Amino acid sequence: MRKLVYFVGMSLDGYIAGPDGDIGFYPLPEDFVGWLGQQYPETLPTHVRTHLGLAADAPNRKFDTLVMGRGTYEPALSAGLTSPYSHMRQYVVSSTLGRIDDPTVQLDERDPVTLVRQLKQEAGLDIWLAGGGKLAAALLGEIDELVIKSYPVVAGTGIPGFAGAFRPTLFAPTTRKEFSNGNQVTWFTRA
Repeated sequence: MRKLVYFVGMSLDGYIAGPDGDIGFYPLPEDFVGWLGQQYPETLPTHVRTHLGLAADAPNRKFDTLVMGRGTYEPALSAGLTSPYSHMRQYVVSSTLGRIDDPTVQLDERDPVTLVRQLKQEAGLDIWLAGGGKLAAALLGEIDELVIKSYPVVAGTGIPGFAGAFRPTLFAPTTRKEFSNGNQVTWFTRA
């Protein structure tokens, strides 16, 4: 069965973005960006891949399906990109978006747990939960693995990694990798 993996960047104080959705304050040293391109190329938006030296059609290594909330999808829409990850199956979970004018992006207005359980039964690579915090909290019971990109910066406020009810859920760290500026990636599996 496929896994749901919350692959996400966070500040030291647990924010995945600033109050306005900004992620530009995260430091991105060359060794980190190079590693992302090699190990997780599918997590880079299609329009950015060639700028980082990747082929636009570089094969997906870990994920072939992406689930995101409206807040994660809207920055792409604001930039005129209706299909930011055209190299993957894309699902936007939202009960307020109304419609998406791109046949390569599916709008799902149902309970996200139903969607994820259905996707887990299909053949393929793992499923990338890209955010945001409300969606991650709603799917906490379905998350099989966390891959946390931890940036050595305190945001102070913003969008939390999990924005929901108090639900202590144990995960066990399995691996950690550190980069030149102190960025770290830590893999956790459900304990």
